[in-house]
Amino acid sequence: MCARREVILEAALEVLADRGFKGTSIDAVAERAGLTRQGVLHYFPSKKRLLLEVLELRNRLARENLADRRVGEDWAGDFAEAVAFEQHHPSLARVHSVVMAEAVTGQEPARGYVRDRCRTLQDHLAEHLAARYGDRLPSGLDTRTGATALFALVEGIHQLWLADQDGDERYPEVVREVLSVLLGSDTGPPVCEDSAMPAVKG
Repeated sequence: MCARREVILEAALEVLADRGFKGTSIDAVAERAGLTRQGVLHYFPSKKRLLLEVLELRNRLARENLADRRVGEDWAGDFAEAVAFEQHHPSLARVHSVVMAEAVTGQEPARGYVRDRCRTLQDHLAEHLAARYGDRLPSGLDTRTGATALFALVEGIHQLWLADQDGDERYPEVVREVLSVLLGSDTGPPVCEDSAMPAVKG
């Protein structure tokens, strides 16, 4: 990736995490990046395009963090590591939380992005759980319910930590323990394609 483009994305990540999409301006990103407005627009012709690229950056960084793991052999550990990674990089967690909040209030492009992402991730989780375990998980939950519960667990953990970053430091371990109950001691299903959540690889 072009070095200047990377600088712009990193600046936009910080501004979006602080201000949200509505409160972010191209001028603010340019100032944070040490560039002119036209310098930013040369690489990102619209604020919407910039937001979507920042969210893809978040996914890419999450993928890279798991690159040294044999993802899928320890599914509970993979999700726990994903949660720990974002706790060490709060801007990544904050920008996701801000986008979720704007989606709840009906703001675009957050609403469309979050709706599609939530549906896609839950569908992929359910498909991979069904491929591995059949209709029921070792815990007794049906695979669709298990996928929704797992998705909600990770999303909720992020929100709890962001609201109180001096609170429970065991959140990654909480994720590991809950997944161990859901899935038993068996290894997890293979990786999917969204980087934000390792089992659906995000």
